[in-house]
Amino acid sequence: MDLLFVDWLGKPVWMWLAFLAIVAVLLMLDLGVLHRKHREIGVRESLLLSAGYLAMGVGFGVWVWSEFGRQTGMEYLTGFAVEKSLAMDNVFVIAMIFAYFAVPRALQHRVLFWGVLGVIVLRAIMIGVGATLVAQFGWVLYLFAAFLILTGVKMFFFDGGEKDVGDNPVLKFLRRRLPVTERLEGDRFFVRGKDARGRLRTFATPLFLALVLIEIADVVFAVDSVPAIFAITTDPFIVYTSNVFAILGLRALYFALAAVIHRFAYLKQALAVLLVFIGSKIFVADLMGWTKFPAEWSLGITAAILTAGVLYSLWRTRLGAPALATRGEA
Repeated sequence: MDLLFVDWLGKPVWMWLAFLAIVAVLLMLDLGVLHRKHREIGVRESLLLSAGYLAMGVGFGVWVWSEFGRQTGMEYLTGFAVEKSLAMDNVFVIAMIFAYFAVPRALQHRVLFWGVLGVIVLRAIMIGVGATLVAQFGWVLYLFAAFLILTGVKMFFFDGGEKDVGDNPVLKFLRRRLPVTERLEGDRFFVRGKDARGRLRTFATPLFLALVLIEIADVVFAVDSVPAIFAITTDPFIVYTSNVFAILGLRALYFALAAVIHRFAYLKQALAVLLVFIGSKIFVADLMGWTKFPAEWSLGITAAILTAGVLYSLWRTRLGAPALATRGEA
């Protein structure tokens, strides 16, 4: 029992185990009970599930607040809001991947479930590496901050253009190295079959390729989101828990957002401003002689930027107004 109270990355082991147990229960409930049968998830169900995950994420933040104090509680809530918002930009990419492989909505939840499972592991590795670097080399935070500012400026002013999924180098590599079926094989990622020479082989399906590309897309987005959360707090427990709760809810929200993503046409610009703000906080705190940028200011400004971006997007894409649909314009 003493092992449970041993400090690991700034928090006792039992806290990490309790959090991982919560995540495991949520995933088992999601796949094993709510979605045992492959079916299309409607907008209403998506919104209800998202509201449930949002309530759990915020509720966990309330517990963090009560357990570790106001400063840490605000850092968690700020990180949760930032990660949730940055993850929304991933929705468009996921929708493009599903459209390219013609994955029916009834099978999309299965891909997203295993995708989220992989993301939880990948984020743990990236956050662990980031925490180690920050602990050993304090100046790394300034590199993170400068990177966020440059990324935000680039995102705001430069059009990345809409990407063709078929041109993805990872996809081309997989198709060269793996035998792949021409069409989907139900909900299976791999099937056994005969090749052109009549030999029995294991074939990957387009559903597996879609899963791999979704994982790669998250790694790309994590390059922005992980430095962003470290610019808010360097506590590995807060960094990881806020990341995971944001990601869990995004999967549920995808089915609602994918249908109305065009209504958030200017959210990308708001996220760009948010990245610049988060990156600049470290430099502002140094100039002002503060130990840390005030947590209540950080949470308030973050909420204001995101709210402004959402409201402006909804106003500009209201009925009868021209909507922007491409990722470069979004």
